[in-house]
Amino acid sequence: MTDAIAFPDEIIRHTQNLMRSYQHWTGQALFDLSVTPEDLTQLVFDAPFVVISHGTESDPIYNYGNRAALELWEMSWADFTSMPSRYSAEPAEQEERNQLLSRGSEKGFCYYSGVRISSSGRRFYIENGTLWNVLNPDNTYAGQAAMFFQWRYV
Repeated sequence: MTDAIAFPDEIIRHTQNLMRSYQHWTGQALFDLSVTPEDLTQLVFDAPFVVISHGTESDPIYNYGNRAALELWEMSWADFTSMPSRYSAEPAEQEERNQLLSRGSEKGFCYYSGVRISSSGRRFYIENGTLWNVLNPDNTYAGQAAMFFQWRYV
C-alpha cells in the first residue's frame, strides 16, 4: 500500500457501498469488509486491479476511479470524475456497452469483455470484467460499478 490518503467522507461511504454491493450481487468479497472504512477505501484505491463507477444521471458521470483506473485511462481524479462514462468506449463500441449496462441493470451484475479507450486514444481490451449495480445502505439504486484484473492494449 502507498502512503495513506485523507479521503473525503463521501468517497469513504461510496467505497463501502461499492464493496458491499459487489458482495451482495456476486456472493464474493474483494476485500475484508471488517476493516475500518478508511482502510477499505485506501485498499480499494491502491488495488492492483481497476475499480470504477458511475452515478444515476441520464448521461451517467463517473464518480469513482481507483489509481489503476486513473492510470489506465490516463486521467486525473478531477477529469475522470467529470467525464460521462459513455466516453470510455469508442462510438463503434457504444451499442455493446449499452447492452452490457442493460444486462447488469436487469440481473444485478454480469461478466463482460470489451474494448475501451483512454484519454489519449490508447485502446485496451478488458478481459473477464464484472459489472454490478451499486446499492445504497437502504438498497436503493445508486449507479453501476465495474472491476477487472486483466486488460491488454490493442
